[in-house]
Amino acid sequence: MSFTVIIPARLASTRLPNKPIADICGKPMIVRVAEQALKSGASRVICAVDDELILKACEANGIEACLTRKDHACGTDRLCEAAEVCKIPDDEIIVNVQGDEPLIPPKVIKNVAELLMNHSDCSMGTAAIRIHSAEEFFNPNVVKVVADKNGSALYFSRAPIPWDRDGFAKDRNALPRDLGLRHVGIYSYRCAFLKAYPQLPKSDLESWESLEQLRALYNGYKIAVDIFEKEIPPGVDTLADLEAVRAYLQKK
Repeated sequence: MSFTVIIPARLASTRLPNKPIADICGKPMIVRVAEQALKSGASRVICAVDDELILKACEANGIEACLTRKDHACGTDRLCEAAEVCKIPDDEIIVNVQGDEPLIPPKVIKNVAELLMNHSDCSMGTAAIRIHSAEEFFNPNVVKVVADKNGSALYFSRAPIPWDRDGFAKDRNALPRDLGLRHVGIYSYRCAFLKAYPQLPKSDLESWESLEQLRALYNGYKIAVDIFEKEIPPGVDTLADLEAVRAYLQKK
């Protein structure tokens, strides 16, 4: 199976300035992410960056990178530009790995790419893990996903879905058995679909939930979901997250 990983990264970050080039045990964060992606079996790993500082950090560590516009509204738009600039063919599978996931398991990347090989009716693939606490289930910063019997997403929401009416009436700490799933922000696309994605009509659902993937569902496209039983390490959003990753790698 051939697939390409593209890692979008922008220098500006409200909670953690210059996040992509933050040092993690001697290497910039973006390089750590790319190294995990290279272990996944990807035929090509490209960092799509918006600043010369990130570009030089990648090049200094032997990581392929391309410079993209600074004014992209979202990471998907940056991916589209990178796919065009790097002349990726329309039938190639592209995996979008976030630039702040230095501990992402290579197996997760590989499995999300394989989703589109195994689900010919789906235009996108993504991942989820099971939710084990009511606190996480009711947290609006944790995106939930519900899938059908074939493993295709029915809906993504910041709300607690699915709602166990009878169970929650008795105990708000009772989780809906194995149906509570936390969405993990990694995506695979068929390149032709990725290039067409920015032109798809947006819906109020996407705006209300602030979830870009709802644009695909709203327009009738399917998203395959791979459920991982093992915990997937979280990304880096804050300085505390960064220090935790540094401590983890130092011990390792």
